[in-house]
Amino acid sequence: MDAHLRAGIAVYNAGRYHAAHDAWEDYWLDLDSGDDERFLHGLIQFTAVVHHGGDENWSGARGLAESAGEYLADLPSEYRGVDLDSVRSFLDRVAADPEAMEWDDPPRLTHNGDAIGYDDLDFDATAVAADVLAEADGYDENAIADAVAYARDELDERGEGRFVGLLFALVRDEEHRAVVYHRLRDHVQRERQKDDDVAGLFD
Repeated sequence: MDAHLRAGIAVYNAGRYHAAHDAWEDYWLDLDSGDDERFLHGLIQFTAVVHHGGDENWSGARGLAESAGEYLADLPSEYRGVDLDSVRSFLDRVAADPEAMEWDDPPRLTHNGDAIGYDDLDFDATAVAADVLAEADGYDENAIADAVAYARDELDERGEGRFVGLLFALVRDEEHRAVVYHRLRDHVQRERQKDDDVAGLFD
């Protein structure tokens, strides 16, 4: 869960409020009822509150703030490293009067006291973030999935490599993300061709 949690927090803190919930949703959908399910359900709705508030959808923001607050209500002040008191305080204020909120500067999420960004993600969390950003930005998700698989092979064999470096760059270098994506996709296509060539030898 930690990789999904940290990836979603970093995506959210980068201002990609709508995209952030995807990092949590895939994990959340497989959970049974319990604290983890309520926690992620509440965070998913929290990001939707920020999204709707930024669009001045006051009724949507208020309704989701009330619902998210209910999901998070019985959890401790800090859960899985996330400061829920500040989240719940924000949700209470939105539920009371969304139009009075400062939507240009929503609260940042913290994990273990740090408002983490892309540079704070390890490989597993970076892989989750890469998938989320690929979907949000219209990139080929299959190419990203293959790049992650090739990168894992590199890590197993020597601890680093071309795909590892490009995946980190894809997530961390927002300004050049499109350029990095095209380079990464080209490398994936070449690697796929190599795999096909080898497989064809025994057909």
